[in-house]
Amino acid sequence: MFVKDRTFSGVVCEQRVYFVSDKIADIKTAEPSKPRFKTEEERFRHRWKMARRKHAQFFNASFSPSSLYSTLTFDDEHEVHTFKEARKIRDNYYKRLKYYFPDSIIFIYMGRGKSTERIHFHMVSEGIPQNVIEDQWYYGDIKRINNLRSKNYYEGKYYGQDYSGLANYLFDHWTVEQGGHYYKKSRNAKKPEKEDPVECLRRYSESKPPRAPKGYIFVESSTAEFGYLYFKYIKDTRKNVKNCKNAS
Repeated sequence: MFVKDRTFSGVVCEQRVYFVSDKIADIKTAEPSKPRFKTEEERFRHRWKMARRKHAQFFNASFSPSSLYSTLTFDDEHEVHTFKEARKIRDNYYKRLKYYFPDSIIFIYMGRGKSTERIHFHMVSEGIPQNVIEDQWYYGDIKRINNLRSKNYYEGKYYGQDYSGLANYLFDHWTVEQGGHYYKKSRNAKKPEKEDPVECLRRYSESKPPRAPKGYIFVESSTAEFGYLYFKYIKDTRKNVKNCKNAS
């Protein structure tokens, strides 16, 4: 039989449709079939893609237009040449911010400039004023610090406050050279809300998606290489903007 499940992350709803055996003991435990790997490279790629998807869900659940996106660079005096050095500075900076704002949510990523090869950080934060971010960074310039967009468009299509594009861009900064975790994340980051799977009452396809949840709009569909249909919906926040204008 075919089942479907939904995961809500901020304004994003992701829905999967996949086949499970009729003999399954409890449909609530249903998951898409695990792929079979021919090489360790395939196994690593699968784990990487799953970690990337999970990261985007935490990112969308935790951040909004009130969140700040910062790019932190090192000047010549404080330049570091290894990620071991950079990780120590990153962790101390993170601790200082958390000391002043313990309820804040912080994601920090390390990377190298494509042309300069110099190490730098990207950070997305919620609940920390801009002046504190600037005052606590002693090591160089902050090249960028701005709020996340309230409206995103991917390939010209409206995606509202779906930050998956930015989330994937930042996640992809990780390299084998860095080692360790892909990024540093606050423990209090908001978790995506996953609903239990339910049996499908009709057949779906990329061109025939399940009905959008109330207040959401359908934006994309695909067939995942891991054997399930994937559908994405976005909460249409444009209505809220119109209502606010009318109220004023």
